Amino acid sequence: MPSLDLHTDVVTLTRALVDVESVSGNERTLADAVEAALSGLPHLQTGRFGNTVVARTSLSRAERVVVAGHLDTVPEAGNLPSRLVDDRIYGLGACDMKGGVAVALRLAATITEPVRDVTYVFYDCEEIEAEKNGLGRLARTRPEELTADFAVLMEPSSAQVEGGCQGTLRAEIVLPGKRAHSARAWMGANAIHAAAPVLTRLAEYKPRQVPVDGLVYREGLNAVGITGGVAGNVIPDECRVTVNYRFAPDRSEAEAFAHVQETFAGYVVELRDSAPAAAPGLDRPSAAAFVEALGVQPHPKFGWTDVARFAELGVPAVNYGPGESALAHTRDEYVEVAELHSCEDRMGAWLRG
Repeated sequence: MPSLDLHTDVVTLTRALVDVESVSGNERTLADAVEAALSGLPHLQTGRFGNTVVARTSLSRAERVVVAGHLDTVPEAGNLPSRLVDDRIYGLGACDMKGGVAVALRLAATITEPVRDVTYVFYDCEEIEAEKNGLGRLARTRPEELTADFAVLMEPSSAQVEGGCQGTLRAEIVLPGKRAHSARAWMGANAIHAAAPVLTRLAEYKPRQVPVDGLVYREGLNAVGITGGVAGNVIPDECRVTVNYRFAPDRSEAEAFAHVQETFAGYVVELRDSAPAAAPGLDRPSAAAFVEALGVQPHPKFGWTDVARFAELGVPAVNYGPGESALAHTRDEYVEVAELHSCEDRMGAWLRG
């Protein structure tokens, strides 16, 4: 098992984390190392739930916050081990999100008496199907571990606060036709041709821009796939257009699906999957104090993250971490050394008061 020195500098720790391969489903080695490092800290109570590690202070503070990050990465793309080049750390997961995990581990190790009680959560299986997500599993089976006034998810955000997140749903518009030989096309009804008005409706769709807690979320409804066809000499009798709706936090999943059904009134619309949006909760005192302490202008989060899991538990949450999200999952992903230091310094000041 590799050994992690949580008292080294954040750059060295980030590289050490990157160099422990932890593709989703293979987090045990890294989880073991994180657990061992945290268990040696007398000011923390550390527990293990599968490959999720939880460490918490118990100082009877008036407020408790959660600082969370996932240990897993997408599959390797020839980008191990880590490299330090021009004040950037390159390597698998450097951006998403071992840089953020390094910051959180440094805070856990070095701030022994924070002004707020802190629960640190390092979880598995974020990059794959939702039912395997370690944070989701913890929320279902041990929700008391996540009880808090506020949460920070160390997702890459270029060291800027991104409040809440969009919801997302995927649905299929089902277009029926009538099968026939392509030499006698007049005897059938081409289901693929029937997709034209659906695509026109999507092209003409005007997405909302919705203010929530002072942040403006821009929605989107787009075709992301189309399937149909039987053979090269057959008029197809079914076509399906897959759409993805990214919706603002003022709508529930049910309301979002109702909007998609309304947009495609007259068609059969089948829901395939969905995940809720999360309001940023920046009007809550704990969230407002975080933004004020960091001295940065909050922005809306475009995309879905695990802050939605906290929102379902009634805990306001923001995304805040080193690294640019556009670099996540790329072969040449990297994290800026300056952002690692900035996040550690700012969050340290917030926890120290």
